[in-house]
Amino acid sequence: MSDTKPAIDPILTAVISNRIDGIVREMTNTLLRAARSAVINSARDFSCGICTADNQLLACADGLPIHSFGASLQTATMCRLHDDIAEGDAFLHNDPFSGNTHPADHTFLVPVFVEGEHLFTAVAKAHQADIGNSLPTTYHVTAKDIYEEGALIFPAVRIQRAYEMNQDIVRMCEARIRAPAQWHGDFLAGLGAARIAERRLKELCAKYGKEVVKSFVADWLNYSEQRMIHALRQMPAAHVINHGAHDPIEGVIPHGIPIKVDMVIDPEAALITVDLRDNIDNVDCGLNVSEACTISAVLTGIFNSLPPDIPKNAGTFRRVKMLLGDGKVIGRPSFPHSCSVATTNVADRLVNCVGAAMASLGEGHGVAEGGIGMGPGMAVISGRDPRDGSDYVNQLIIANNGGPASSRADGWVTYELPDGSGLTYRDSVEIDELKHPMRFHHVRLVPGSGGAGRFRGAPGGDVAYGPIDQPMTVIFPCDGQVTPPKGVRGGRDGTRAVAWHVRADGSEVPLPPATNITLQPGESIRGFDCSGGGYGDPLDRDPARVLRDVLERWETPERAEEIYGIAFVAGRMREELTVDAEATAARRAALKAARSA
Repeated sequence: MSDTKPAIDPILTAVISNRIDGIVREMTNTLLRAARSAVINSARDFSCGICTADNQLLACADGLPIHSFGASLQTATMCRLHDDIAEGDAFLHNDPFSGNTHPADHTFLVPVFVEGEHLFTAVAKAHQADIGNSLPTTYHVTAKDIYEEGALIFPAVRIQRAYEMNQDIVRMCEARIRAPAQWHGDFLAGLGAARIAERRLKELCAKYGKEVVKSFVADWLNYSEQRMIHALRQMPAAHVINHGAHDPIEGVIPHGIPIKVDMVIDPEAALITVDLRDNIDNVDCGLNVSEACTISAVLTGIFNSLPPDIPKNAGTFRRVKMLLGDGKVIGRPSFPHSCSVATTNVADRLVNCVGAAMASLGEGHGVAEGGIGMGPGMAVISGRDPRDGSDYVNQLIIANNGGPASSRADGWVTYELPDGSGLTYRDSVEIDELKHPMRFHHVRLVPGSGGAGRFRGAPGGDVAYGPIDQPMTVIFPCDGQVTPPKGVRGGRDGTRAVAWHVRADGSEVPLPPATNITLQPGESIRGFDCSGGGYGDPLDRDPARVLRDVLERWETPERAEEIYGIAFVAGRMREELTVDAEATAARRAALKAARSA
């Protein structure tokens, strides 16, 4: 091997970096098209990426933040547990105590060898419809520990050697999973996506040379770090402490889960230090956040407040220092506490808490809190399909959960959850009805529900559905029914989540946050999503934007007048509504004066 470092010019650097992102997107396309479960092939609840042989995240184009930013912990576990890694190996990893997010995310790790040297590890991670839990859901919020949770755990278990499958692992899963054929299809799709990356990375090295590619990796991560340094030096020095909380759940966490983020921004050193050690110990339920999810949630909250073109990789991560406690609900969980719901709920609150903390730095910084809560629109449904007598299990992602407002834009309507930041797809009503014996009664946005502000949060949604002619079990671990997403810098809070059991006679019974209910034919379930919080004073919103919101039914005329201080001149038709500029200025001045008094 030559000691001379090949010179790489900026054009070649850009070409190779985009080529590697293209490989990740080809992995993504493979998994999306080949998977069988709707949660993967319709909702796109999966992520792909590439790590280096020394366990640094290199690329995660289009990957969900909660899945991707901690992927190097899993590749490190693979290297630590196996000192005989060879070409043709593949590993299955879903252990939250050794680097994975939560047990439902089955991760396929394929080490990539070039000229006998381990250069990369391809990572394909997909949320499974079923993993053998004691309940037919991958989100077992009430599980006191991993034993009650019941999932099969694979800590970087070798599933292929010399490209030959270990069928024992396949049989283990098929024996425990309720829809084994569906799982096996997803299993092969995930493995295939990782193998696609192996092939393309070998082709890349063959084209440019191994040494050129190795030099590119070092230069690309260093360049990414310099981009991060430049961004952090534009920020004010600050020491910010912010608090959040997960809702109480009766019989599980009666007092909720308080969250504390202690963050120091040092622009001179170009470093953000996030101290999470002052959080409570592990709780006896599935809401503990794994180390991978803790890291990913913090980074997501930070990146939401930075220029979007900064690369998301190990280079930029060098400028964020995290202080984590052991045995904490946020940090490093202690075995055998359950991390069943680690990717959402508390992690979503943590994303929000960090983003809102950044907003306290001053105008132009940070974001409001985004919609939270995996209610009926994100429930796991299961039952028997009368069309062929088979069992079905699948997670719906038909909710929207309004996105947070920022200093420059209104919230994203199809945000889904802070952990995915809008990168998952919403289900198709028609596809869900084709795949499962169910019928949707309505899926609609709720006008006037977004957190008001100079920029408003996206509205929440209203969804209702039920079984056709066979019972259907619906399980979800909702948050946001007590504490809504917060607005920042004078913005209003978003709306709370609500869920109801709609009986056959049409009466509605409110449901608790942790719901496990079996619907009979003629019954249905209905839920409101949280909306996003607003950013800035609503009285500073451009009146023309408020008028457009009313005409497009994002806002109601009543809220436009009462919260935004808009005076309208009515026409014969709704479309002829206009703003009275003089009366609006007077009304806003009066509202601000009354507020001050």
